[in-house]
Parts: sequence; structure tokens; C-alpha cells
Amino acid sequence: MNLQDQFVRVPETFEGWALLHEFFRVDWKKLKEVSPEKKMKLADEWAAFQAEQNKEGFRTAYYGVLGHKGDILAIHFKSTYDELLSVQNTFAQTEFANYIEKVNSYVSVVELGMYEFTVKLEEKLLAQELSPETDEWNAAWAESMSEQRERIKNRLYTDIPNHPYVCFYPMNKKRGENVNWYTVPMKKRQDMMREHGMIGRKYAGKVTQVISGSIGFDDWEWGVDLFSQDPLVFKKLVYEMRFDEASALYGEFGPFYFGIHLNSEQYRQFMEGKL
Repeated sequence: MNLQDQFVRVPETFEGWALLHEFFRVDWKKLKEVSPEKKMKLADEWAAFQAEQNKEGFRTAYYGVLGHKGDILAIHFKSTYDELLSVQNTFAQTEFANYIEKVNSYVSVVELGMYEFTVKLEEKLLAQELSPETDEWNAAWAESMSEQRERIKNRLYTDIPNHPYVCFYPMNKKRGENVNWYTVPMKKRQDMMREHGMIGRKYAGKVTQVISGSIGFDDWEWGVDLFSQDPLVFKKLVYEMRFDEASALYGEFGPFYFGIHLNSEQYRQFMEGKL
């Protein structure tokens, strides 16, 4: 048995922003009855709410959703879930909230999986002849984890990418009787995730990806946000990844949502159906 499989089966993860996705459907019939002056007031209120959330960075963004799954997507990045609850409830008290209905949501946390780091760290400690789960091992492990977290901190707490297009979808790793990601040996999972990551690197500069973990928070295991200047990149990236082993054998995908970024100056136009 490989030493990594003997000792470590669970790769380390690092967590950052708490995330909330909210999907709203607009009551267009009700909104059409509102006067232009009232629409302006609603748009100003909506813009003021967003400005308040974005005082320290681009942490709340709104998108017009194409298709039947909703009309508006809100994405919120916050330090804690308490702050997310406050954002959710504060927006619900706005007057504009009387003209929309929440039809879906997703709760998660920015996550960086550390397959390579976990395996290399274990190899390093074993080479130092430390025994797993001893005080010396745990202290060395915690120190290395702390140093690595500091190195990647900016990736855990980045602003929402300021691109015009977004694609969001949830996903799982399969846990069936015959195909079960969580029973695959650690080294094999590491190799598959390396292959998966190499495909993503090919699209660096074309798409910005934010992976969030949702085990214990929502119905799927991960949420994936893709941001780009070119929406066709979403199709090409997801299509190419379908051919790697991690996705082809073990990936399970939920519904896809596609949206176009709404600047606060566009809120009134959106309400008037002019976008």
C-alpha cells in the first residue's frame, strides 16, 4: 500500500469568503404599473444598497439571468455567514423587494483544494521520520498549513471578478456503488485533479474561476462560478473538462445559470425592460 493511502485519505482545503447566490424572479406585470418616477426611486434604492455592500471592494454583484430560471442573480462575498444573513435580510426590506421573488439560492465558501500540497507535505514529514498523528507531526503539519495559507490568502479573499458574463453551476463527485470518488486512492485522485487543473490553466486570462465548497451548507458539494469577457469560453472550458477522467467518470453536474452583469446605472433600464 502506498504510504499516502495508508495515512492520509482526505486532502486539505483552505477556505475564504462566505458566499451567497440568490436568484430572483421579477413580477413584471406589477412592475409595469409603476410610474417612471417610482422606477427611478426603486433603482436608486437598489444602487444605494449595492454601494453600501461594496464599500471595501467589489463584494456584491447583480446579473440579468437568461432563460426561465430567474431574472436576477445576486452574488455576495462576505467574511462571515452572519454578514450574509444581514445582507439577505436588509435587501428583503427594500421597496424593490416587493416586486421580486426569490426562486433559488446557494450557500457555500470559497475553497482551494490542496491535493498536491497534502501529498507533498506528507512525503516531507515521512522523510523526516516523523510518525503520523504524533505531537511532533501535528505541530509540523499545522506550521506548514499556516505558512501555505498565508501564501495563497489573496486567492481566498479576492473581489468578485469584474467581467460582463458569469456562469454558475453546482456539482458533486459521484458516490455510487461502482463509481465512488471517495474510495479512490489518494494518489490516483491527486493525479486526476492535476490533469483537471492543467486544463483550467490553459484558459488563464480568458476566464476567472471561483470554486466554493458547499458540503454541509447546500444540496451539492461544490459551486463553480466562471467569469469572462467572452461567454463562449464557458462552453469551451466546460466541454474540454468533460473529457478528463475526474469529470468523465466522477463528475455530476447540476443546472447551469448564465448571466450578464448589471451596472447600477442600468437598474432603471432593466426595470423598464430596455436591456
